[in-house]
Amino acid sequence: MKILDRYILVTFLKTFISVFIILMFIFVLQTIWLYISELAGKDLDFWIVMKFLWFVSPRLIPLVLPLTVLVTSLMVFGSFAEKYEFAAMKSTGISLQRAMGSVIGFIGILAITAFFFANNVIPYSEYKWQNLRRNISQFKPSMVIAEGQFSQIGDLFNIKVEKKTGDRGQFLEDVVIHKKNEDRPTGNFTVIIANKGELASEEGSNTLSLILKEGNYYEEIQSKKPATKKREPFAKSYFEEYSINIDLTELNEKDIDKDNNIDNQNMYNSSELRVEIDSLSKSYSKDIESYTKNMYYRSGIEKFNDIRVDDSSVPPAINSILEIYNPTHQHQIIKLALNNAKGTVQAIDAKKVEFRNKTKRLNKTEIALHEKYVLGFACIILFFVGAPLGAIIRKGGMGLPMVVAILLFLTYHFIGIFAKNSAEDGTMHPFIATWLSTAIMFPLSIWLTYRATTDQGIFDFDSFIQRIGRLFNFIKKKK
Repeated sequence: MKILDRYILVTFLKTFISVFIILMFIFVLQTIWLYISELAGKDLDFWIVMKFLWFVSPRLIPLVLPLTVLVTSLMVFGSFAEKYEFAAMKSTGISLQRAMGSVIGFIGILAITAFFFANNVIPYSEYKWQNLRRNISQFKPSMVIAEGQFSQIGDLFNIKVEKKTGDRGQFLEDVVIHKKNEDRPTGNFTVIIANKGELASEEGSNTLSLILKEGNYYEEIQSKKPATKKREPFAKSYFEEYSINIDLTELNEKDIDKDNNIDNQNMYNSSELRVEIDSLSKSYSKDIESYTKNMYYRSGIEKFNDIRVDDSSVPPAINSILEIYNPTHQHQIIKLALNNAKGTVQAIDAKKVEFRNKTKRLNKTEIALHEKYVLGFACIILFFVGAPLGAIIRKGGMGLPMVVAILLFLTYHFIGIFAKNSAEDGTMHPFIATWLSTAIMFPLSIWLTYRATTDQGIFDFDSFIQRIGRLFNFIKKKK
């Protein structure tokens, strides 16, 4: 490697590592802020919090890495142009492409590494991170109870509170509890409402005591006898104080490293995603075909296939087949047809939601597959956007290049987000949505590289003004 190539590559690597660390630190801080409610107030050990951040960091790479490449390219090549180092290189016959040669080799290696990272490391870390989140949520049951929404404690209790107070959130106000019956797992037949409540438990105990005050106990009594069941028996009682003991054996026997049954498209590598896409596609097609046949048989049309009408028995002057029947039968036929149509519409509406969810899952799986490939190409394309742009604007450092890089990256990133959101509901094909932002940046990279190679600015105002002047002169001559 020549001295010049080594100098450019070392300068680029130093800046790249510095920018990567800074951006990674910023995004990790944002992640802490985003998931602070899952970590704060649960007496977690320091190493558990660090493990949480360690597993969440790889999922930030698809954001941090392309931005790092863009910012570094702008800063380094802008600095070279600002200090007239490019001018010195060109005076000795070294072109911009030749000067970028060593860095292009590094970017190529980085793109290949990015693919293997996205294909192997990110799925594993995603799986471990989701497991860790679920295991952390089992710490401190009082933290599991959120204000203004139902929270499940154990297998039998769904609890909703309007407000929590106290240093540990142990005092509750406006408590509503739906209690399930072990013998009747489906349905909420018992409702308890209390003005106040308190969570109390001894240290090391597997039992959590929920003390309710000033409330009512409602229970719908289920009877096996049909005659009694028709009367819909119901019990109601008032209490000054009522205690519920909740078994926390499962919660207290918590294992932070426990593997749960979690499964989504972000936890698969490319080969697993292809198998999943094939499986989902076949299942979706099979469901559509099965549902189509079911609706056909449900409509009852096949019953009329073998019916032969004797034309001689039909009156010659009728406008509708209903006229064959008397008014009473006509009314019954129309009513039956309307009920059948309403039932069919309701069934279709209900099935629409199911098929929409299946379509969304299939599209998200395809997006996850293409994202593994697009990361490496994004690094290459954004380098060829940032490097020539830095050479054109001739400004290095953290000022203007950082502003330009952020604006370009936000444009790139938001185009990708909007496209992927459109692809999830089927508005856009997942392949097009995933590659759209990179495809838009590709011609920009070619144009900027051409302008930088030929020593042209981004926009030639003198040439533009001259052309406008020629146009006005041409108009005057015509007059």
